[in-house]
Amino acid sequence: MNSEWRNRYEVAQEAASAAGAFALEHFDNDVAVEWKADASPVTLADRGAEEMLRSTLLGRFPDDGFLGEEFGEQPGTSGYRWIIDPIDGTRSFVRGVPIWATLVGLQYRGECIAGVAFLPAMKQIFRAMHGDGAFRDDRRLHVSQVSTFAEAHLFYSSISWFLKAGCEQKFLQLVKQTQRQRGFGDFYGFLLVAQGSGELMVEHGVHAWDLAALKPIVEEAGGRMTDWTGGGDIFRPDVLTSNGLLHDATLALLSNSRE
Repeated sequence: MNSEWRNRYEVAQEAASAAGAFALEHFDNDVAVEWKADASPVTLADRGAEEMLRSTLLGRFPDDGFLGEEFGEQPGTSGYRWIIDPIDGTRSFVRGVPIWATLVGLQYRGECIAGVAFLPAMKQIFRAMHGDGAFRDDRRLHVSQVSTFAEAHLFYSSISWFLKAGCEQKFLQLVKQTQRQRGFGDFYGFLLVAQGSGELMVEHGVHAWDLAALKPIVEEAGGRMTDWTGGGDIFRPDVLTSNGLLHDATLALLSNSRE
């Protein structure tokens, strides 16, 4: 196993745990909320956790690049880049909903090679490194073997995102074919697919920091994550995650996303 990957993977777990613990101190504790230009919320917990992650990761690996949701990008020279979201699910965080996570993703030469998702309020950590498998705590993760829409569970964040994208009818076609649909927003639907609790997570309106940590976890569990064209661009706003068995059929429904 590549020792440089392994070292960064281990530090990522430590850094995510520390930053998530910091954020947890402010959870369900009347934290002040500000609203950014894109109408998304941000708190001192988001900013403080990102500062911790930047300090820890670049302190250990100063030549790496860094991209965070709150403070932007810092180029590096090593070929590695950290892509992090200090609190994925801030809307849940500020409303006292425990479904939020600290996400730490690692790229090498543009490929997502490792990811950590720490769920402080739920006391779980999901993690994966390319070639090493995906885990929830110490339990190995595997996607489900469901191969029909009629048996499939579909996850998503909010129907409003599909309305904004003008593709709600495509989403509703998928709803009609699947057995159950659950609005487990943000990172959580992706992790549920990775652990075999559902087959599809469909989303529109995401950013690279929403996906970089999750892609290795899904793929090491045997699943697939692509944009709606079938490509691997995590900087596109559309994403489909699946157990792999329903991926192509779902892409066929979503490919003509504008209506």
